[in-house]
Amino acid sequence: MSTTLVPFADVDRLFRTFWDTPATAGPAKGFAPAADVAREGDDLVARFDLPGLDPENDVTVEVEGRRLVVRGERKDVRDENTNGRRLREVRYGSFRRTVALPVAADPSAVSAGYDAGVLTVTVSGVYAGTSPTRIEVQRAA
Repeated sequence: MSTTLVPFADVDRLFRTFWDTPATAGPAKGFAPAADVAREGDDLVARFDLPGLDPENDVTVEVEGRRLVVRGERKDVRDENTNGRRLREVRYGSFRRTVALPVAADPSAVSAGYDAGVLTVTVSGVYAGTSPTRIEVQRAA
């Protein structure tokens, strides 16, 4: 059955179709965990929401030149032999998140910790010496 959607005209039908889709269709492949990336002084601190993962076996943190790469997999270990309908809002599968760094980072300056379902990665000193310098603009004579 082919469905053509007209932007904004079929929103009600779109939502009804979404909620009426049988749960046996399965989840979308992979997911992208929520991330919060901020500059804290000279450091870059990235936090990733990864509840239910085993950080030692399911998550990898790497530095590749000017990129911080966090990848892993949330495995679905639940019993699939359930009767009836199921609503799945938790995404399973592989993920990869990449954060651009202002300069190449020394791997020894990177630390990672996992607490209460949040992976926190700190890249120390990556912003050192990158403060903007104001340049005076000369008016033409």
